[in-house]
Amino acid sequence: MRIIGGTAAKRTLKARKGLAVRPTTDLVRQAVFNSLGDRGVEAAGLELFGGTGALCLESLSRGAKQAICVELSRRHALGIRTNCEALGMPAHTLSIWVKDVFASLPALAAKTECFDLIFADPPYGEKNIGKRSRSDAQKLLDDPSLPRLLKLDGFFVLGHAKRDQLEVTPAWEETKCLRHGDSIMLFLRTARRSEPSVIE
Repeated sequence: MRIIGGTAAKRTLKARKGLAVRPTTDLVRQAVFNSLGDRGVEAAGLELFGGTGALCLESLSRGAKQAICVELSRRHALGIRTNCEALGMPAHTLSIWVKDVFASLPALAAKTECFDLIFADPPYGEKNIGKRSRSDAQKLLDDPSLPRLLKLDGFFVLGHAKRDQLEVTPAWEETKCLRHGDSIMLFLRTARRSEPSVIE
């Protein structure tokens, strides 16, 4: 696993041994950031379910000015900080919240934090044909605090498994869907705007 583009391109990301982490693959991250183009430059980013921190670190490598990464496991969080230092990124550009994601969202909203890009590729949910998903991805779509954290022209990029059929709630508008194997990455924006999507 490595950084795909930007100042830290081709540098390796390490995952601590023995930890149950499913990093967003290089190919999927490449497709996501190719779709975003230069929208990440000088952006404020947020990664939920950080794991290895691959998405926020990729974002910083490509010119984001700062990022917050939320990860419940202290061991995972230490690995993210270690990767950040190994890539030579200034420590002040990355804040790591060692906290439950769903407890963090209202806390971030209370601080009136607002982001250009929000990334989440949580643990995959179960197959749910004929019933509503109970996965973390669906819980993110249902969470009332999350839309408040995204700027009007920002994007929420959400990963989930093909077998996990999500309901895009009225708070969100889907603008693009990337598929790679069992992985799906949805590009969403808040439903407060009606202009056509700028992501083709």
